[in-house]
Amino acid sequence: MSDLSPVYDEGAARTARLRSDVSHSARIWNYWLGGRDNYPVDQEVGEQILSFVPQLPRSAVADRRFLARAVRHLAGEAGIRQFLDIGTGLPTADNTHEVAQRIAPASRIVYVDNDPLVLAHASALLTSTREGATDYVDADVHDPEAILRKAAETLDLDRPVAITMLGILNFVLDTDEAVSVVRRLLAAVPSGSHLVVSHPTTEVDGEAMTRAVEYWNGQGSAPMTLRGRADLVRLFDPVELLEPGIVSCSRWRPEPGDGEPVEVTHFAGVGRKP
Repeated sequence: MSDLSPVYDEGAARTARLRSDVSHSARIWNYWLGGRDNYPVDQEVGEQILSFVPQLPRSAVADRRFLARAVRHLAGEAGIRQFLDIGTGLPTADNTHEVAQRIAPASRIVYVDNDPLVLAHASALLTSTREGATDYVDADVHDPEAILRKAAETLDLDRPVAITMLGILNFVLDTDEAVSVVRRLLAAVPSGSHLVVSHPTTEVDGEAMTRAVEYWNGQGSAPMTLRGRADLVRLFDPVELLEPGIVSCSRWRPEPGDGEPVEVTHFAGVGRKP
């Protein structure tokens, strides 16, 4: 398992960060998905957020299904064999390595997150086929250099990589910085690499979503922001967007088992680096 800093006691630092009295987005997301890896404070805050936007669990489900469809496309049609999953979240069904390695057993996946609870459950993310590999990096999205340095221990950055960033760039509050993070990551990988992004937006239920985020930002957890379509387009500036472009997660290449697509509060897109 990866260790970014041998200078101090990483285990003690993680224990200190594992707070059961402060809500955390990954645990609230887990609660909305019906998982058990959350605390009463996450359930309480999650329910309060739902009082503003009751359909958010539908967005959580749509976001996970979008990830699976995107990874199936990348591992299948696009032939990608390396995945850098930034903002991993808590393990659930059909994690990136499970989807990719079902199609291409030699796929290599690096997960990145800085939530100590995600780290505590990382063993579920480190199972792999014999032909492939998985690793976990404890790092922050604001530090792409550290992410790339540690990811290079498992991935060959001279070969195409799919960079997946689901529900993570909303924690980079400044849009110029978010664009810079994406560009730095893409600059480190070659032509044929892909970018996968999902992001909470003001495009659907904008007023209610704004109230929900204002409430969230007052809870003492990591603050987040919403973005409209114009800002989401900027995130994809360095890549060629695949059809159908930037759309509600549920509308990105839906499959028969997904049911009738409905607009959800997370938008998403996939792009290819030329």
